[in-house]
Amino acid sequence: MKQWTREERYRVLQSPEEIRDLYEKIRSSVYRQTYHVQPMTGLSSDPNGFALHQGTWHLCYQWCPWGAVHGLKYWYHVTSPDLIHWENAGIGLRPDRDYDNRGNHSGSGISVGDRLVFYYTGNHRDENWVRTPYTCAAVLNADGKLEKLDAPLFGPRDDYSEHQRDPKVVWNGEKQKYYIFIGAQTADGRGCVLVYESAEPLSGWRFAGQLKVPGYETFGGMWECPYIVNISGKDVLIFSPQYTRLPGRAESTNHNVYLIGRMDYDTLTFTPEGPYRFLDFGFDFYAAQGAANVDDPDKAILIAWIGLPDNHYPTEEEDWEGSMTLPRELRIRDGRLLQTPISGIEALRGAQIVPDGTLPGACELEIEIPGGGDFDLNLFTKADGSGGLTMHYDAGKRICTFDKRGMDKRFNENVGAVLELPLDHALNTMRIFIDRSSCEYFLNDGEATFTTHCFPTDRESGYVISDGAKLQIWPMNASVTDEFVI
Repeated sequence: MKQWTREERYRVLQSPEEIRDLYEKIRSSVYRQTYHVQPMTGLSSDPNGFALHQGTWHLCYQWCPWGAVHGLKYWYHVTSPDLIHWENAGIGLRPDRDYDNRGNHSGSGISVGDRLVFYYTGNHRDENWVRTPYTCAAVLNADGKLEKLDAPLFGPRDDYSEHQRDPKVVWNGEKQKYYIFIGAQTADGRGCVLVYESAEPLSGWRFAGQLKVPGYETFGGMWECPYIVNISGKDVLIFSPQYTRLPGRAESTNHNVYLIGRMDYDTLTFTPEGPYRFLDFGFDFYAAQGAANVDDPDKAILIAWIGLPDNHYPTEEEDWEGSMTLPRELRIRDGRLLQTPISGIEALRGAQIVPDGTLPGACELEIEIPGGGDFDLNLFTKADGSGGLTMHYDAGKRICTFDKRGMDKRFNENVGAVLELPLDHALNTMRIFIDRSSCEYFLNDGEATFTTHCFPTDRESGYVISDGAKLQIWPMNASVTDEFVI
């Protein structure tokens, strides 16, 4: 594995030609995705600026162009008419101001009239490498030009640690105010959310206070990517607690969870109605962000990074890494979030194929599981049916156990190679989306999900499934352009 110097990681991209050869090399990788957003070169991580604006969906992702390494971050911009087909639009934000001289870090977007406004963390470092995080904004005008504000909206509070980032903007119609939720850490190392408010999107911001979440005062050491949305009259708080181990998550210290409850903007209190739950149970799922301007009171739309901070993946050797999940529709049923693939994804299906024990590189599986008994599904097995990414469902316990130790390419085993997914109801259906180097499971019409990277070798193209299950397989057509656009 290459050892990157600080100078290499924080090098400024001066010309597209500096990465063209890298782009051409990466295009030949057998692990390049077909219908998921992925980096043109280098590293993609957190989704940013996710919003519907004048009929077009906009999404950015944190991007380090030089290789699979966290360094100088840009926002790379992609657009879509339908959340299924995506086109590269080039760099959205670049670190070209003093207040973001070491990177444009995570944030959000919102449509305001004929403008799309991006909010982000400007990562500033001085000559001694001391970091100052600023909350900044940029505007995509009607002419398609993106313009940064001359100065940050506001700087960090000195009564909290330097970890203050990931502004998520929300418009509250009842209060007629914008709110920015900032992922933060208290001075004594506890995760929290800071709240700012303003009647205007680009001025007048004032600190309103720290979000109170009763029962979660000492939950994790940093809360990244906070997000509050109302679905069917219930408020949902989604965030990514760091620097903590949670039951059922092996040795990972980075998580994505949600709470359902009630948000009181007068007292800045989110009162949970039940315990926290994992947003996804997989090995590789983080930094989930909801889309702004979704005009439907009964659902939200969410996307996440297939990856985890500090983890390493086999494509590092090819100088690229990461992708986004499929966009997901969120609804609430019986006090839980349901997550289903974005409506219309079926349009990518090719002609249905007869199951013959082999998997196309990019495909969708639909499975019906009758009888309510134990069930096994092993993907990416060898010719003799051995190995692979295995899933065993214990009907008595209603627990699915996923085990990736049978894969040829093994990675991040120090974090965990076996994880459990508990279900409230007996397992009866599954939809699985496989795309070259990722796998997303949707169980029981969205009751639970499991997302993981996987890098099958040439000899890992089979599957083994329990008798009696009804399996349908469709190859999936490409829906994401991979053109060289800077």
